[in-house]
Amino acid sequence: MHSKEQISHDEYQKTSDWLMSHTKHRPIVAIICGSGLGMLADTLKCQDSFDYSDIPGFPQSTVQGHAGRLVFGELKGKSCVCMQGRFHMYEGHSLLKTTFPIRVFKLMGVETLIVTNAAGSLADGLRPGDIMIIKDHINFPGLVGLNPLCGPNDEKFGPRFPAMSGCYDKGLRSLVMELAKQMGVSSLVQEGVYAMVGGPNFETIAEAKLLHRLGVDAVGMSTAPEVVVATHCGLRVFGLSLITNKVRQQSQILIVNNHNSYFSALFHKSVTNKECSNLRNG
Repeated sequence: MHSKEQISHDEYQKTSDWLMSHTKHRPIVAIICGSGLGMLADTLKCQDSFDYSDIPGFPQSTVQGHAGRLVFGELKGKSCVCMQGRFHMYEGHSLLKTTFPIRVFKLMGVETLIVTNAAGSLADGLRPGDIMIIKDHINFPGLVGLNPLCGPNDEKFGPRFPAMSGCYDKGLRSLVMELAKQMGVSSLVQEGVYAMVGGPNFETIAEAKLLHRLGVDAVGMSTAPEVVVATHCGLRVFGLSLITNKVRQQSQILIVNNHNSYFSALFHKSVTNKECSNLRNG
């Protein structure tokens, strides 16, 4: 179950040193842009950008909607780095590789990690287009031993047994909720619990019902391993999910999902209701 792959501290340091020597920016905030959300990086000023393929040690992103670039720049006077595309377990990457950038960011001086994703809603009050601020998560792969912290612990990054009870920073969550009120969009923003499943298939109806009964508000295929490693490193974490679709929980509905689209065919109906889920893969 556990990968025998190990990444030494020197390998993380090598990547950090390479990046520091190729950009003048010294980021204190790192942002992971989820599926279809890479345009966030376009808002940075004075950009330096690097293809993942050019960065020593970086894996490659293979999913549509993930450009595969690391973008440095300034946002409101703060030095930031954005990942335009993340890495997923379902692409065949080990969890050490999917979370590789987090420890590199720590070595570069990053203090805060912002994680974003595209997710399906299980909560009645979350509709497509809403934003869910993640207040907690259920890491299903982690519960069965698929955890990026498995193997020898590197004390230079963090403790053997890190606490996860406050991994999503309460102060940052409160700040964003207040900003949403000031901007007049509070009706589109609420807090909730995110669950990570392995993918790449979408949930069965029985699985969706189980997640709902467990108190899950939104589900996706990423984020939790990155947050685990960031918390282990001592980074402040803020997370949000863009709700792209409602997860079907009715047994009378046939669901066909893929990365580009899904449709729901109602039995005994002559009309097929097609809905787009272009973004939702994490």
